[in-house]
Amino acid sequence: MALDQSFVGRTYPPTDPYEVGREKIREFAEAVGDINPVYTDPEAAKALGHPDVIAPPTFVFSITFRAAGQVVQDPQLGLDYSRVVHGDQKFAYVRPVRAGDRLTVTSTIEAIKSMAGNDILDIRGEVHDEAGEHVVTAWTKLVARAAEEA
Repeated sequence: MALDQSFVGRTYPPTDPYEVGREKIREFAEAVGDINPVYTDPEAAKALGHPDVIAPPTFVFSITFRAAGQVVQDPQLGLDYSRVVHGDQKFAYVRPVRAGDRLTVTSTIEAIKSMAGNDILDIRGEVHDEAGEHVVTAWTKLVARAAEEA
């Protein structure tokens, strides 16, 4: 069953703040194999004008994907998450994510499409810091695969 188009434009409440820690950044950088010292060495980050270590660009996915959970778990939307695969991800940064940031995410459904029986859901996550400043926008595309024929 196709997802309800009336959900396009629906915005969910901001998440509780997520505090970005140096250790989480280091662990993420190691997991993705990025050895740039700006992710692990505060002095290297400061030498480039940052107040502390910064996160690799894809780090914010873990925060925005968790926030998108509000969308996928909305019982009124009716998304069968057991059939969902991650389709695409993109980011538009205002500034890097830094250790010590306390970030909130507000998720909005940007589009719902059906193609070949699959539902495609585009979710925009607006990430703001504790001062309310915009840090990054993340777009997540989820594909709910069509049910298999019996």
